[in-house]
Amino acid sequence: MLGLKKIAITGGLASGKSTVCQFFQELGAYVINADTIVHEILEPQTDLGQKILRTLGSDILHNGKFDRKKIADKVFRHADRLRELENILHPALLQEIAKRYEKACQEKKYTSFVVEMPLLYEIGAETFYDACITVLANEQTAKKRFQAKGYTEQEYEERMSHQLAPLIKTQKAHYTIINNGSLADLRHEVQKLNTLIGVSFP
Repeated sequence: MLGLKKIAITGGLASGKSTVCQFFQELGAYVINADTIVHEILEPQTDLGQKILRTLGSDILHNGKFDRKKIADKVFRHADRLRELENILHPALLQEIAKRYEKACQEKKYTSFVVEMPLLYEIGAETFYDACITVLANEQTAKKRFQAKGYTEQEYEERMSHQLAPLIKTQKAHYTIINNGSLADLRHEVQKLNTLIGVSFP
């Protein structure tokens, strides 16, 4: 069985990663989001959930579920706590992505396997992928987009301080998409890359 090409989409906050993934999905890709997977596998009653409760405390629960904002408030201001959380979550995340890749290949109806993963390089997951794409937007534009989602500029700075700088992600990537223009421009760039990746990784 021939495997699907594995494509990782990364970049800074509010750079347009999700929109790029949406455009790949329109082209027939199986698309998943690393943050969504974490949310799905993160239940308080599981072994994984219990480890996180022991690490961060029971006050991160709300109505029996993990409150992602409370978790973010705890970890993004404390680097040690963030590392502890990531050491628990990331192995489980990578295992789940590998399972979903096998499932997508078996279904034989997708053109590629695309994962939105903001912390691709930070957790050393890039070797799993045939192509890594960084989505790059200028900082002012990204901040405006992030604040439009209800976050503050301080929250933007705090979260970005725990990531590699977008320009470093660009240097590490196979390809870069500059996303400072229109949605039509972005869709066109994705279409070009979709063809190019098919040629580059036979």
